[in-house]
Amino acid sequence: MVEQISARLLGLGAVALVALLISSGLIILLRPWLARHAVANPNARSSHQKPTPQGGGIGVVLAILAVSWPAIVFSAGVSQNEAGQFLAVTVATVLLAVIGAIDDVRSAPLGVRLIVQCVAVLAVITWLPESLRILPSFPFWVERVGLFVAGVWFVNLVNFMDGIDWMTVAEFVPVTAAILLAGACGAIGLVPTLVAAALLGAVVGFAPFNKPTAQIFLGDAGSLPLALLLGWLLLQLVERGHVAAALILPLYYLADATITLLYRMTRGDPFWSAHRMHFYQRAIYNSFTVSAIVARVFLLNVVLAALALFSVAADTLATSLGSLVAAMAALAWLLATFARSKH
Repeated sequence: MVEQISARLLGLGAVALVALLISSGLIILLRPWLARHAVANPNARSSHQKPTPQGGGIGVVLAILAVSWPAIVFSAGVSQNEAGQFLAVTVATVLLAVIGAIDDVRSAPLGVRLIVQCVAVLAVITWLPESLRILPSFPFWVERVGLFVAGVWFVNLVNFMDGIDWMTVAEFVPVTAAILLAGACGAIGLVPTLVAAALLGAVVGFAPFNKPTAQIFLGDAGSLPLALLLGWLLLQLVERGHVAAALILPLYYLADATITLLYRMTRGDPFWSAHRMHFYQRAIYNSFTVSAIVARVFLLNVVLAALALFSVAADTLATSLGSLVAAMAALAWLLATFARSKH
């Protein structure tokens, strides 16, 4: 068993490495063009101080798909249903990358962006197996509508949270590494495990260009499709009965974005407009450096990843609940740290 897991990890490591190299290479090639046509200029709500190219996510997404599909095609044991499901995910991912790239270059209308997001999420949900149930006591259509709403929100919240250098790296690296490890141990299928490896490698390939102070941003071309891919990977955990792990892994992003949204709604703010009220943004006002913020987010996500893997390995209700409680305690510590002034 240990030898099998080691062999799988070696193969998955190779997938991640190839994705890393392709992602880095594409970003190097794209950066001069993006510097001319897709520049994020500083404004009152920005965390950066000078015009910076955005749209580096194009290279990340292309790397993920360019590595995932050959790995899937040449892997034994991939079912037609798995491949078909990922084909739908691929189409939806490309759709979000295209509308995101358009928005990075010339700003697409809000209504158009929302419609495209809804279509992409709906395409993914349509291809989910009927056996995937979170709340079996609810009618099937009610659960699917809930998944649709949650999917659209997840796509947007990842975009909202991608507001400072290395934030997406601090989130996606621990989360995708945990999913990869779970897949290597057989907790999810082969296709999502390969995609997790490619996603991990591509994000690591992007990391050197986005370290503070960033040379390039992901942009909507990256944050939207990456959110969709991560959401689909988390649903693979749900399908295998690991609901607690699927909730624990993205818990920081879910909590920061959702609490902030609810707070702004209670204040009567136009919650759809850009702002600087997320916990990580408040930490900047409280004299935390960007590096200090992302280091704490990364540390929390490592803890969440460990708790999620523990719940998967033990696979009992008591362990899942215990892991979830511990995850929420760690989360509360970080949110309180960011909200509290250092003075």
